[in-house]
Amino acid sequence: MPVQPPKPNPRERAWRVLRRWAKNETEFADSLIHRAENGLSNADRALLHAIVLGVLRHLRYLDHKLTELRDGRSLQNDARWLILTGLCQLFVLRLPAYAVVNETVKLAPANWRGLVNGILRESLRRAKSRPHEDESLPLGVRYSMPDWLVQRWLNRFGDEECRSLLHRLGQPSPICLRINELNPPPSIPSSWAPVPDAPGWFSLTEGGLPANELQGGHIYIADPSTRYCVELLDPRPGEILLDSCAAPGGKSCAILSAVRAHCHLVATDNAESRLIMLRRNLQNAAPMADTRVVFCDWTQKCPEKFLGAFDGVLADVPCSNSGVLQRRVDVRWRLSPQELLKLTKAQFVIASNAMCAVKPGGRFVYSTCSIEPEENDELVRRLLETHPGWSMEREILVLPHKVHADGAYAALLRAPSSPSS
Repeated sequence: MPVQPPKPNPRERAWRVLRRWAKNETEFADSLIHRAENGLSNADRALLHAIVLGVLRHLRYLDHKLTELRDGRSLQNDARWLILTGLCQLFVLRLPAYAVVNETVKLAPANWRGLVNGILRESLRRAKSRPHEDESLPLGVRYSMPDWLVQRWLNRFGDEECRSLLHRLGQPSPICLRINELNPPPSIPSSWAPVPDAPGWFSLTEGGLPANELQGGHIYIADPSTRYCVELLDPRPGEILLDSCAAPGGKSCAILSAVRAHCHLVATDNAESRLIMLRRNLQNAAPMADTRVVFCDWTQKCPEKFLGAFDGVLADVPCSNSGVLQRRVDVRWRLSPQELLKLTKAQFVIASNAMCAVKPGGRFVYSTCSIEPEENDELVRRLLETHPGWSMEREILVLPHKVHADGAYAALLRAPSSPSS
């Protein structure tokens, strides 16, 4: 009989993903997980996701436990990441202790097994003898967040609200979807729970992604917070509209859905790879819509053909993602004050150039998935100061712990009624 290849091990793959993530600062965990899923069952895929995202979501807390278990000595080699996967399964995922210890030790090379076994068993012993020790930890350690972010939120929100925000960002993010009104699904499964105060939005209460509905263009996977910028844009039938930072296409699809595809939509992005995804998603969601996908880099001047051409323009600019740290779990470890400053400079340029595409009297919506004032209201006020005649009509800031969804910001600006006003 031919020898059967060993069954893929989701714990080993989680360890491998984390090691690669640590060595590659340009790649996010989601893409590494996606590549590691090949050949796994649905249950093993779920375990792979849970371990990797659990470790990264609670990385500072788990590292603290590991260092404490080693009497203050850090561990910086591949053994560190293996032990962190075990600690995550024990104290975050709450999986059966015997199976976690046994499976984690089995993955270790022979010369590590005593170390791995000893640390995991000691962690269980201490958890029983000191069940409330975590409550005294500094906020950045307890909630696994960089100190600079914790401090800015403490200064802005105060202790109680900052703790609520940190707690929310430490929870697994729900999977939500929006019904495509142009091509709705034939029925709504009972496992789809309506999102309060968000008609047409649902969260998945069980099972994986609804593959048939996705492939059929009946739904779009997105967080309900993405709706605010489209609501402020208020697309109307017959208008000429621009989604300037459109890929992968969720907001473009929502714009088309809002007017039953009775508009002309130009969707642009500055990367050919993202344009491919954008075209595919628009074709899937609205194959008969009047849309045009165009390469455009809005860090450069507005193309002459776009000057004053649109009734409404949406600029959902690249941002820090500080409002979606619950979903983009590794962003907190890649973001820095220097990166935040760099982003605000790019955002101002992109928004200023995209505003040139608005007709006199037209609408411009600036949006981010950030909750930082430098990227949001402070930047919008700088735009108004440097664009005479423009006015603010409305702005929305949603905080994750207030709405139990992603954080987001959107502002509606109105262009002067004539170029000289």
